[in-house]
Amino acid sequence: MTRRISTLALLVVSVLGLAVPAGAGDEDFQFLSFIHDDITTEFSNDWGAGRSGGRAHKGNDVFSPKGTPVLAAADGFVEKLGNGPRSGFYVKLRHADGYDTWYMHLDNDTPGSDDGRGGSDAAYATDLQEGDFVEAGQVIGYVGDSGNAEWTTPHTHFELHRDGRAINPHDYLEGAMKRWLRVESLADELA
Repeated sequence: MTRRISTLALLVVSVLGLAVPAGAGDEDFQFLSFIHDDITTEFSNDWGAGRSGGRAHKGNDVFSPKGTPVLAAADGFVEKLGNGPRSGFYVKLRHADGYDTWYMHLDNDTPGSDDGRGGSDAAYATDLQEGDFVEAGQVIGYVGDSGNAEWTTPHTHFELHRDGRAINPHDYLEGAMKRWLRVESLADELA
């Protein structure tokens, strides 16, 4: 059964100040939200794994069903909405202290299909534009398989950069996931 982050869980986060996942990544920057609105999602530390053309994987792939909302990991500004042959549809957010997060392979299909005809309407949250401020946990797009992921299981290729250099996001994702699981558990107890 898929569990969604509930409104009660978000209230618990706010009231109890549980949003910052302690021990996950750099002390200067923390994910205030997990990146998918589906905490049963799957991901692993696939940083550095080989890719076609001798490339190394510069992120972590986070798997959820196609159309699952993709959430901003932290407060920031939409720096770029784009579409490329490898990345497919993507969002780049700029955060404080030189951090950027990238969300790639967003949905490009019309609902219920794998036709590649959904365009940016399927990829991005309604009315999302470059320059917009987004809050942690805000929907920015939807899980898909655009770009060179067309023949894979729907996922978000997620990258974290500091001062223009890609760094392994796994510990940040792991900390955010653990935090959300604790928050969901508290919300269930309070319900």
